[in-house]
Amino acid sequence: MSGDDLATALTTGASAWLVLSLAAVLPILWAFSLALHFGRPYILRFLRTLTLRFGGDVWWLSYVLLRDGLLFVTLGLSMIFFMPNLYLTGEGLPITAPLAALVLFWALAVKLVRDADEDPAAFRLVSILLVVASVLYIVPQVYGMEAADQAYLGDLPKALVSVTNMTVARPLFWGSLGLFALTAAALFGRFLLRLGRSEGPAPAA
Repeated sequence: MSGDDLATALTTGASAWLVLSLAAVLPILWAFSLALHFGRPYILRFLRTLTLRFGGDVWWLSYVLLRDGLLFVTLGLSMIFFMPNLYLTGEGLPITAPLAALVLFWALAVKLVRDADEDPAAFRLVSILLVVASVLYIVPQVYGMEAADQAYLGDLPKALVSVTNMTVARPLFWGSLGLFALTAAALFGRFLLRLGRSEGPAPAA
């Protein structure tokens, strides 16, 4: 084996290892994201016990930063599922992973256009979207990727992995990618239309 062949093998192997490692870590990020999101009632109860306003503000801002920051990190890592060379021709990824990333993007879009911490309807909508997105990712990851060697599951693992179920994976991938682009374009258009508009009443002189 020449040096170039060895370098190519190491690069290809490292790339596959990195992608599969990210796919394996994402269920943990999903679990933490859901725990922080649905831990909001506990945070609010704890805030009522604080007598110092500054301490309450720091606690609330730290919680919001961790909760929303973790959602953005999860979305950022989920962008690998919109790469055709990884999802359609690589080692195989959870078949509904692009759809899970799309639903997560919708949840973050709701948080961008509405105040989910003050609007109960928006909070319920975000909660539903996050649960749906996490199920769409964790179920095929566990029963597809991680259970590939479990013979008693039959053909279920193959049906839940992208490269072994291309009949479903290909339209699901391109459909999710198209809806993601349309959602991003709608958010950008909304930003342009509202650019320069005041978000609230002008302060009194």
